[in-house]
Amino acid sequence: MAIIITEECINCGACEPECPNNAIYEGGAEWRYSDGTTLKGNITTPKGEAVDADAAMQPKSMDLYYITPDKCTECTGFHDEPQCAAVCPVDCCVDDPQYRESKEDLLAKKNFLHL
Repeated sequence: MAIIITEECINCGACEPECPNNAIYEGGAEWRYSDGTTLKGNITTPKGEAVDADAAMQPKSMDLYYITPDKCTECTGFHDEPQCAAVCPVDCCVDDPQYRESKEDLLAKKNFLHL
């Protein structure tokens, strides 16, 4: 699974520095695979997509903080629980029903992001 930030978000930013994968961005901010990871240059994602890790990707939200599911591992391999949800004062960091991944898949994604 990945975590999603719901519309209840108050844009406090408490979640952003807690993410070990740098998967959380302020609304309107472009994201990159290389942000906070060891990925650089041309890569092939776990989904088989060829991308430039340093290329700016479209924001997932323009108004609220967002989590890119391509980098979210629910803190697997780092912590026992998602840190964004643990620090969120309004409990708006919840499981994203559109992204279901096993613990093994999440660990593999963590290993991909942090060679």
